[in-house]
Amino acid sequence: MNRKELIKNGSTALGIELGSTRIKSVLVDYQGNVLATGTYDWENSFVNNIWTYGLEEIHEGLRQCYRSLREKVEADYGITLRKTGAIGISAMMHGYMALDQGGNQLAPFQTWRNTNTQEAADELTELFQFNIPLRWTVAHLYQRILDQEPHVEKLDFVSTLSGYIHWKLTGRKVIGIGDASGMFPIDSDTRDYDRKMMKQFNALIERYGYAWKTEELFPQVLVAGEEAGRLTSEGAAFLDETGNLEAGIPFCPPEGDAGTGMAATNSVAPGTGNVSAGTSTFAMIVLEKQLSRLYREIDMVTTPTGFPCAMSHANNGTSDLNAWVNLFGEFAGLMGMQAKQSELFEKLYTCSLKGEKDCGGLLAYGYYSGENITMINEGRLAFLRTPESRFNLANFMRVHLYTSLGAVKLGLDILTEKEKVKVERIMGHGGLFKTKGVGQRYLAAAVNAPVTVMDTASEGGAWGIAVLAAYLADKKPGETLETYLEKRIFAKMTGETCTPEKEDVEGFQTFMKRYEAGLAIEKSAIENMK
Repeated sequence: MNRKELIKNGSTALGIELGSTRIKSVLVDYQGNVLATGTYDWENSFVNNIWTYGLEEIHEGLRQCYRSLREKVEADYGITLRKTGAIGISAMMHGYMALDQGGNQLAPFQTWRNTNTQEAADELTELFQFNIPLRWTVAHLYQRILDQEPHVEKLDFVSTLSGYIHWKLTGRKVIGIGDASGMFPIDSDTRDYDRKMMKQFNALIERYGYAWKTEELFPQVLVAGEEAGRLTSEGAAFLDETGNLEAGIPFCPPEGDAGTGMAATNSVAPGTGNVSAGTSTFAMIVLEKQLSRLYREIDMVTTPTGFPCAMSHANNGTSDLNAWVNLFGEFAGLMGMQAKQSELFEKLYTCSLKGEKDCGGLLAYGYYSGENITMINEGRLAFLRTPESRFNLANFMRVHLYTSLGAVKLGLDILTEKEKVKVERIMGHGGLFKTKGVGQRYLAAAVNAPVTVMDTASEGGAWGIAVLAAYLADKKPGETLETYLEKRIFAKMTGETCTPEKEDVEGFQTFMKRYEAGLAIEKSAIENMK
């Protein structure tokens, strides 16, 4: 069948991902070829010291994104989108979405960006002897308990954003194991929440006298390939205002952006790894065994099929870098030149290649919010130089590109130097890699390993969740996700590989010494710049 016939017959898979700055929908065939995309741009808000998105904003953004896709299908193929073979929902990992028995929101949605859970995360890490990052759902839940917030006693459902949207469309309170591993520790043998730790947590909060048990609040854990429910008539009407989308479409388990990033880069088998570089930056290395000890800088999560995965997650990536590019755009307008944003990024990123390997002595921190890896709990953005620094545009852009990878490199160094994890190849995806040969080159220098960027890298996690939906719809009996990706999705996929250059590696190492030494400046900024 041609593309039009595939869409008409529903032999397709739809993925929708609610990212930090964009909601994106991708319609693919069962080989992963992109048939149409839709987008909706948005930004988080900082309300009462909480990074959040309003509930109506979430709902409207989801509908607008689907509308964008539907209109694209109508424009390109002259047909109405009525059905697909499967649908998948993805969103920012972690965070806290709390509902009562009637499905009403009880507290503001807390995103991964919030670092207001230090007390809870520290206590739970000590209790479990397992690292509980500040942004994990159980840390948010326990902090709400410690703060004696009155909504806690009314809780009926606690989930991530992907789990909430999935419930809204299917009525099922389930979650993919990768996203679940950002809620509560997972036992990869049982592919469920760790029972021992769940008992410990319930015993810890028993004194508060809540009527619920934690496992009753959290969604059921599912793995890739399992059906996670079907689109209800109410869900179809909610998503598609025209009423043309048919109910009954099966859903794959909802996943977080880390899991969809692994699927989008064919990094789900032990020994593989990927780096997603955008608003936040995180590196995922799939392990053959657990780490030898607890590290507060490293999250232990899972792949969409449940393999243990070490995650170096930096809350801050390209937000400050993007702000500087926008500033240069304003200057261009002041000079009477209207530059496209894509052109600005390409010109400025490419200019950085002329900079010195160590950024000429410049230093920057893009800490738009707190950063868990460096144990800094509030955001302060900084650019610093000494009288001896070589201050020019190339070095300025290079240092901001370097620093977007700074925190995540600290986590990766723990894995490679202390745990002796071998990184033979890294797959890159996300906005940092849109300008060819720049972000990819700097990441190769940071990890000192070849970095491959596939042709589909710009489609990101929305494409990854679409592929997971395609796996549900079209997998063969006994076919694993690892085999499906390797043999059927990536078999003919092309991309570019960048091998690290010795001078770049040494330059990045010099920058990192400056980066680590300057963290005291960030801490002082928090104390003195309110």
